Amino acid sequence: MFTPVEDARMHARRVDAGGHGISSRTDSAPPASLQQLEVHIGSHELPGELALVPHARGLVVFAHGRGGSRLSQRNRLVADILHGYRLVTLQFDLLTESEAADRHKVFDIDLLGRRVAMALQWARSDDRTARLGTGLFGASTGAAAALSAAARHPGWVTSVVSRGGRPDLAAAQLPRVQSPTLLIVGGHDTEMLQFNRGAMRLMQCESRLEVVPGATHLFEQPGAIETVAHLAGSWFTNHLPLRVQ
Repeated sequence: MFTPVEDARMHARRVDAGGHGISSRTDSAPPASLQQLEVHIGSHELPGELALVPHARGLVVFAHGRGGSRLSQRNRLVADILHGYRLVTLQFDLLTESEAADRHKVFDIDLLGRRVAMALQWARSDDRTARLGTGLFGASTGAAAALSAAARHPGWVTSVVSRGGRPDLAAAQLPRVQSPTLLIVGGHDTEMLQFNRGAMRLMQCESRLEVVPGATHLFEQPGAIETVAHLAGSWFTNHLPLRVQ
């Protein structure tokens, strides 16, 4: 019987031996009728990109980490694969350009969590996404922001996935998280493994830690980020309802 990581790897695209593990092509190709729309979130008019798929099963909001933006190559690849799972994706910048240059704000989990909540509120009020169950996909500090938002708005978030995340930065909020949470860490990312295992001990919701063998913090190894995406796609589709209450 295959483990979740082995099963995800069976779905992941084979990468040439000389590749870098990042590619725009996957075996879960986005639907041909995928619609990419520019949106603006909250009072700061934070720029974002909403990708609509036909017969959507749910929505995934991305929370980028350490000053990252909606243009993150890795998260865009993850989004492409999630589209193949019939998941709408919303990627947006958690910080304005000037804020992203401020290291204090980059690590201000309370601020970042409020920005994620703003995106959730936007999605609940937009006709294109209002009736879709919503999951959060966070990377690095974005994972802490996602968990912080999930703790504060349990009725708005049906599941969370963390990629190489720092859930420990939201330690005070972790016992309040009700959303099923998947933590994905690279096998060679020993420091993150320690942080994530410690965070799991604080969580009282359904949670699971998946370790991608041979992967480092950025999942740069061939096939690693694709494995992450398929693990996330499976987690979201197993936990996202077709419609919110």
